[in-house]
Amino acid sequence: MAFTDEMKFYAKAGDGGNGVVRWRHEYGKEFSGPAGGDGGWGGNVYVRGTRDVYILAKYRHEKKFEAGRGEDGGSNSMHGANGVDMYIDLPLGSVIRNLETETEIELTKEGQKEILLLGGRGGFGNEHFKASTNTTPQESTPGKPGAEGNFYVELRLFAEVGLVGLPNAGKSSLLNAMTRAQAKVGAYQFTTLDPNLGDFYGHIIADIPGLIEGASLGKGLGVKFLRHIKRTRMLAHLVSFENEDMFATYQMIRYELAQYDSALSEKDEVIILTKTDITDAKTVAEKIKEFEKLGKKVFALSLYDDVSVKMFTDELSRILETKK
Repeated sequence: MAFTDEMKFYAKAGDGGNGVVRWRHEYGKEFSGPAGGDGGWGGNVYVRGTRDVYILAKYRHEKKFEAGRGEDGGSNSMHGANGVDMYIDLPLGSVIRNLETETEIELTKEGQKEILLLGGRGGFGNEHFKASTNTTPQESTPGKPGAEGNFYVELRLFAEVGLVGLPNAGKSSLLNAMTRAQAKVGAYQFTTLDPNLGDFYGHIIADIPGLIEGASLGKGLGVKFLRHIKRTRMLAHLVSFENEDMFATYQMIRYELAQYDSALSEKDEVIILTKTDITDAKTVAEKIKEFEKLGKKVFALSLYDDVSVKMFTDELSRILETKK
């Protein structure tokens, strides 16, 4: 299923049911007082958190959500039934913004339920207006309309590890080697147009689409996917030996991350030097030493070398287990 990380929709809570004018009928006494029941409340609209990160794609052709209307009141003081609530399931990490009020709701826990729109109150039946000075009230009130609004959903992925780096640095290939993600791979930039996710021994790894210089200002794929990196626990920064100045390439991506959000530069990070198969062992060793000066774990691997990939995945697994 295609990955979707944003959507717009219209929602309306249910209208309240109408109150009614009715009379109590007793043997020998045709009109024994008012007995018109109140209308039921309209159904509420809720959003609810789920771990299904692909669920937004299911709503591609469903842009309108409505809760049920409350039933009208009945005879013999019967209260109308409340309208059926509407639940909209959204992936964890969703931020829902009301486009009219600019208020936001964030879903961070599975099963978390938040009210989006309140249903309309039911109208009053004529029994409600009974008083010593008004023993035969003729009035009732209609139900109130349910709240409505237009909303925008932005998904910010929750993942243990976010793979970052220039386009074609090997992120999708590494994700495929570590998981069964089956991400699209190609020998050209921006092969990945949407984040790919993989399950790595119970840890979610996200392949964030390639960043370029100026990404924080909207260049390339722009800030569209930078928001996903904010929710990752740690970064795996891939730098390819195809780059003429690997350290400068690394610093450029770090700069773009910091420009977007300074907190990104404070995340735990491992550095992965990729495509070692296109150079010699001496150059690889020199680059490892250069990057190790940053005080971070540095790995060098070729995705054609199962041994180097396994060494990295084993070490990454240990790092993630210690972070639990």
